[in-house]
Amino acid sequence: MATQKDVKNRISSVKNIQKITKAMEMVAAARLRRAEQRIEHLRPYAQAIRRMTRRTVEAVEKIPSLPLLESHDSEKRVGLLLITGDRGLAGAFNSQIIRAGTRRAGELEGEGKEIAWYASGRRGVSSLTFRGHQVDGAWQGFTDRPAFSDARDIAGDIASQYIDGKVDRVEMIYNGYVSPLTQDVTTDVLLPLKAVEQLLEEDEDAEGETEERESGHKTLWIYEPDPEEILQRLVPDYIEISIYRALLESTASEHGARMTAMRSAQENAGEMIDDLTLEMNRQRQAEITQEIMEVVAGAEGLS
Repeated sequence: MATQKDVKNRISSVKNIQKITKAMEMVAAARLRRAEQRIEHLRPYAQAIRRMTRRTVEAVEKIPSLPLLESHDSEKRVGLLLITGDRGLAGAFNSQIIRAGTRRAGELEGEGKEIAWYASGRRGVSSLTFRGHQVDGAWQGFTDRPAFSDARDIAGDIASQYIDGKVDRVEMIYNGYVSPLTQDVTTDVLLPLKAVEQLLEEDEDAEGETEERESGHKTLWIYEPDPEEILQRLVPDYIEISIYRALLESTASEHGARMTAMRSAQENAGEMIDDLTLEMNRQRQAEITQEIMEVVAGAEGLS
């Protein structure tokens, strides 16, 4: 049975852990706010790229043949890009991406397809390696604050493998940010890109187009160089923007999940401290009672 001193040591240890989790929650909350701001700042740029691409599609006489738009004759090998974090202590943030990727891989293998694994974040890379999977592309060390250059590196490597025929389809799995308490596992088809017309029909940004239609005026665009060449440059941007947005969503989701996990850890530590304090008081009472009984027994023995 634990002594009173042992219980006191455990209470002190739990209080130290509670202080650490409180500090980690505060850090995660500050980083979450910055991550939310980065997502907000990305939206205007992404919307401008989409609007420019829409205009360019309307201007071209014939959409050029681009490898990134063309589906392969057969889909024998499918690439799965898992976007995770570099660190843990974020609840189910990383594990749910690994589970979703493993589940999706099982579905594809059931259809007779091979899997090519790609992972962003140390947790994803280490988890796939531990499970015995060969990781064909690994990117680490930037998940706390991803830069657009990181998304460009990932997009360049994956696009090259798609163009070279090493993969016939690429899907991206990441945590979509909803709120600090909610992160949705999202799966997007990264390659091949859908037909540009269909891709733009699904564009969530229609504010500028709606205002223009309601006003009855249409801005005249002058293209230099020609629209076909501009479109060839814009299409790869879709991949980079898609990956960059997923990285930012994942970063915000990670900070939100860590903040929630650390808050839960504090509450659990508080409950444990209460239980241990009660146990210590009972132990102290038992020790006092035992001492009184020993004094009484000694007095009776003398008498």
